[in-house]
Amino acid sequence: MKILEITNVDFSLRHFLLPLMQGLRARGHEVVGVCADGPLLADVRADGFRVEALPMARSLSPVAQLRAFGALVRLIRAEQPDLVHAHMPISGVLARFAARLCGVRVIAYTCHGFLFNQPGRWPRRIVALVLEWCAGRVTDRFLTVSEEEARDARRLRIHSQAIAIGNGRPPARFHPDAQARTRLRAELGVPEATIVVIVVSRLVRHKGHPELLAAMEQVPNAELWVVGDRLPSDHGETLEAAFTAAAHADRLGTRLRRLGYRTDIADLLAAADIFALPSHFEGLPMSVIEAMLCGLPVIATDIRGPREQVVPEQTGLLVPPMAVAPLSAALRRLVADAPLRARMGEAGRIRACTLYDETLIVGRTLDLLGA
Repeated sequence: MKILEITNVDFSLRHFLLPLMQGLRARGHEVVGVCADGPLLADVRADGFRVEALPMARSLSPVAQLRAFGALVRLIRAEQPDLVHAHMPISGVLARFAARLCGVRVIAYTCHGFLFNQPGRWPRRIVALVLEWCAGRVTDRFLTVSEEEARDARRLRIHSQAIAIGNGRPPARFHPDAQARTRLRAELGVPEATIVVIVVSRLVRHKGHPELLAAMEQVPNAELWVVGDRLPSDHGETLEAAFTAAAHADRLGTRLRRLGYRTDIADLLAAADIFALPSHFEGLPMSVIEAMLCGLPVIATDIRGPREQVVPEQTGLLVPPMAVAPLSAALRRLVADAPLRARMGEAGRIRACTLYDETLIVGRTLDLLGA
């Protein structure tokens, strides 16, 4: 079959869809990636895939979305795929309607998080729900990364056959690594005895960085590594003011390390002691899976996605979103208790290897796509 894998930006294609595209290719299918242009597409093309760059936009601008829809229709008509597999909320809606207009035989969608479940104004959330409901009518195979959102899709009659497939990362790449720990700590000048809390995510407000920075002020015996950057397409306030304030000597000072966008995430996680992701909303975060595979206890918020991944008191701790005090208390508890960190980290690794092995997730997805 010829399959178009369509998403919004290069970050999504490179970090979320590439393993699936590799799995489809291994089964003998022709796979074409589709998203907005960006530097991370170089990795995908270097792996031998053709990627078509279209003017996809992560915005609600009618003009921008009409432009993207027109480009999708032209591309799908030219490519004549057997299957269109769409991802992400806005690009997912556009790609499914474009595929139906072009008469594509099979239309599939993977939901990485519903916009109507995100905090925000009710009119925006209602519009998102209506669009999902309409797009569900033209979707043959409806997948979600989280169990809760599969239940939402069935309950709200978005799609009666919505199935949760999860997310996955390779345990062979993400695992405890004493040598990487020693090397990276030496490179960064961090003593072995220093407790390191790490967060890996885009630098956007809803990932909870301001709360994490404030919480770490009450955790004097640890330092914070912030890994990730802001995408050009990210909306909302920047976090520069929050990071600048936190870097003052009377707050975190040198206990705050901003490491930017990195490709050695597995090594960084192996060099850390605690993973934190105090997001306001999520799908099923890959970073939590990566941390669990690397044997780290996870502190996350009690929201859709993370509460499926983290078993409280067994593999980590769950705290309320947008609340500093409970997050700070959870951090202090794990920083002070090395045996607890070790037990939770090992239990998390076992759970991740069982539920979130990339090979198993990709294989299941391919089967459900009929590929």
